[in-house]
Amino acid sequence: MHSDQDRGDGSLKYILSGDGAGDLFIINENTGDIQATKRLDREEKPVYILRAQAINRRTGRPVEPESEFIIKIHDINDNEPMFTKDVYNASVPEMSDVGTFVVQVTATDADDPTYGNSAKVVYSILQGQPYFSVESESGIIKTALLNMDRENREQYQVVIQAKDMGGQMGGLSGTTTVNITLTDVNDNPPRFPQSTYQFKTPESAPPESPIGRIKANDADVRENAEIEYSITEGDGSDMFGVITDKDTQEGIITVKKALDFEKKKLYTLKVEASNTHVDPRFLYLGPFKDSTTVRILVEDVDEPPVFSRPAYILEVKEDVPINSIIGTVTAQDPDVANNPVKYSVDRHTDMDRVFNINSGNGSIFTSKPLDRETLLWHNITVIAAEINNPKQSSRAPVFIKVLDVNDNAPEFAMFYETFVCENAKAEQLIQTLSAVDKDDSFSGHQFSFSLAPEATSGSNFTIQDNRDNTAGIFTRRTRYNRHEMSTYLLPVVILDSDYPVQSSTETVTIRVCACDHRGKMQSCNAEALIHPTGLSTGALIAILLCIIILLVTVVLFAALKRQRKKEPLIISKEDIRDNIVSYNDEGGGEEDTQAFDIGTLRNPEAIEDNKLRRDIVPEALFMPRRTPAVRDNTDVRDFINQRLKENDTDPTAPPYDSLATYAYEGNGSVAESLSSLESVTTDGDQDYDYLSDWGPRFKKLADMYGSVDSDKDS
Repeated sequence: MHSDQDRGDGSLKYILSGDGAGDLFIINENTGDIQATKRLDREEKPVYILRAQAINRRTGRPVEPESEFIIKIHDINDNEPMFTKDVYNASVPEMSDVGTFVVQVTATDADDPTYGNSAKVVYSILQGQPYFSVESESGIIKTALLNMDRENREQYQVVIQAKDMGGQMGGLSGTTTVNITLTDVNDNPPRFPQSTYQFKTPESAPPESPIGRIKANDADVRENAEIEYSITEGDGSDMFGVITDKDTQEGIITVKKALDFEKKKLYTLKVEASNTHVDPRFLYLGPFKDSTTVRILVEDVDEPPVFSRPAYILEVKEDVPINSIIGTVTAQDPDVANNPVKYSVDRHTDMDRVFNINSGNGSIFTSKPLDRETLLWHNITVIAAEINNPKQSSRAPVFIKVLDVNDNAPEFAMFYETFVCENAKAEQLIQTLSAVDKDDSFSGHQFSFSLAPEATSGSNFTIQDNRDNTAGIFTRRTRYNRHEMSTYLLPVVILDSDYPVQSSTETVTIRVCACDHRGKMQSCNAEALIHPTGLSTGALIAILLCIIILLVTVVLFAALKRQRKKEPLIISKEDIRDNIVSYNDEGGGEEDTQAFDIGTLRNPEAIEDNKLRRDIVPEALFMPRRTPAVRDNTDVRDFINQRLKENDTDPTAPPYDSLATYAYEGNGSVAESLSSLESVTTDGDQDYDYLSDWGPRFKKLADMYGSVDSDKDS
């Protein structure tokens, strides 16, 4: 800049202010020339505004108004195009049409787009032809080749160039890499590598068990390679199945039903593999499925015998003789060898061994008598095993029903004991009888009642059959005398109507009692009988009062006993004198010969009639019962069981401590006893010199008894 006031004498001074003044721009204070101090970059700041002024050097006052300068930086092509990403990743489905969009790349140029072509970018492909192309202006990458197959090549690397100056020579350029992946489509059907598969399986293979795997290959991946297997035809389609393993895409052949080598040894199946996700665009490539043949060989296995029926139901009458055949079970070895079979009864199901079986032909027969009234059904298990291989066995339940026969006589429904009044009239009903029968009757029981033949003549009572399984006892005469006859025993015969006819004789006890005018019993000969209708109200009140008084007495006695202070045995330490305290006497010991006969321990046959103890008073006097002598050859177990049963059911067994002998040692040894317990019963002295002849083991005994004899001689 230059001021008109400047005469060149150096009196003026030029100053500069504004953007970059003193840094980027300086001014010569004498001449006013403005200069740049460093290289300018339009991309950093395209415009600078500066203000310059001339002032008097001496006074410092401006000589002219301030001038403003606007400095614009002109652009030059000094920046190459830059892509927004260093590496692009893109994908496109395989088999896409030409021109299918893949991805768009973008590059920017920092130069001024309004000044020349410095910022005009053009795209081109440096690497990736002939598979892909790029639009020069938009940077859109498209497919350039038809039917690109992922199975042949999956990954492509494309290099794209962006050049400014409209692509002209001398322009700056930048590049980027685009990684393109071909995604899978279902354009490949599954294919079996083999036309025939063959597997073997034992006939014992259980249902749902796998026997083999097949696999169809599919070049596609993921859901496009998913395969579904199915059996389309074959003679084993109902015996076998196929399932798909989703992890390995294999077909697993499984057993559906039980196999039998003896019936069929070879099965042929046709298995088909098909894609589950089919793309309609590629159906023209052919059916997306394939089939193969599967042959399955069934291997023979040693199988257990098979019964002709899963269960057997047999019926047998309860009066059948022992060893009678009641039925037959049959089992056969299903193998080709047809090994012979042996039968047996599982004794865990027949603990009492009531039944047995012929091991050769399977016929079941009885080994013990049957009783329907004791057990109606017998459930046993029969085992059939191969003779050559007993481990191969099978079981079958056998249900045996015992049929009823009329083998039980009817009997009273209860024990009958009644009374007749002394003032009874003739033809008076004193008791109604009823009977029961353990046997079964399909048409219903029909009983008949009558007096026993020995009681028909001269009986004081009669029996009237009511024809409804009941009978009444009636008096035959008027008035009875309890002093002449206090008790009548009336035998009654009961017959059933089944075949064979069964009968029994039951006894009714009739007591003669004193009664009032209304027929109520008052007292009998030795004891009062309670009338079936019960006690009167007054008698019940009297009994109740007696019970209450007795309870009060017991409570008072217990209270007084608690308050009573026990007197000490020794009143003081100075009171030293003889004190005898009697606690209890448990028995007479070995000297008490009345409590028990020691002869019982020696020999059961030496037992005499039971003797009553003299040291206590028995509660009841029963006639003693003599135990029958046991034969010498009786089995020890039977002997002990017999003695146990006798002592359990013996009504004369004392309530006090006693010894029951169960052991039985026979009649004694031929060599006699070596014990000295019975030596006291022998008459005279015994010579023990023979002990010296028995050897050194008996030397001690010889010295002991020999010395005794020598003492006696002296």
